[in-house]
Amino acid sequence: MSIFGSIMGAIFGHGAQAKTAETTTTTAPGAAPASTSTSSASASAAPGTPAAQTVDVAVIVDKAAAATGEKLDWRTSIVDLMKALGLDSSLAARKELAKELHYTGDTNNTATMNVWLHQQVMAKLAANGGKLPADIKT
Repeated sequence: MSIFGSIMGAIFGHGAQAKTAETTTTTAPGAAPASTSTSSASASAAPGTPAAQTVDVAVIVDKAAAATGEKLDWRTSIVDLMKALGLDSSLAARKELAKELHYTGDTNNTATMNVWLHQQVMAKLAANGGKLPADIKT
């Protein structure tokens, strides 16, 4: 799985599980299997179902960040976002993410690359149904 795919899975997978927990009390048992895998959460991101795909990114990542026991500023830092989600945030992983997202700048200029990565990840999360807090610029 790609690094960005892991980010999407970590965020949208949790959102899908939370939604299913709410709907399983009012729907048939057939709805439960759709939430048990992150691939089904990604698969349900079809263009025809954006309303069903809305996931509050801040709620999910804030909860994940709190569980780490570290003070993480995921709203501005790609490294902290990746740490909050339990993903490898090493320079090598970020360079791989930059490659996936078609970064054309110098990957040795990590400050610039990291800012760009964070902006791109936030924009892609929003484009795929992620509800972002107002303080995050995409």
